[in-house]
Amino acid sequence: MPKLIVPDDVAACIRNLHPHLKKKVRSSLKYILDDTHAGKALLDELAGFRSFRVSRFRIIYRITAKNDVELIAIGPRESIYEETYRIIRNRP
Repeated sequence: MPKLIVPDDVAACIRNLHPHLKKKVRSSLKYILDDTHAGKALLDELAGFRSFRVSRFRIIYRITAKNDVELIAIGPRESIYEETYRIIRNRP
């Protein structure tokens, strides 16, 4: 079974969600771990990443070389893709 890799900033974001949405996100993460290709493959600058829909929110993740699931960002659809691009652009 794949392992879930959660950076500290994403974990903090999940902790601060409304309890109802937090429950949906956790359920979705279990679903993603069962089927790592459940999310939609992203294109262009975000190629290699996947997006999974949870209500108005999106979970952005990628599948590592070890077939683990690394969370990149969680947020509302309106801004998550720009935020994800900013996150990956600023990584060393």
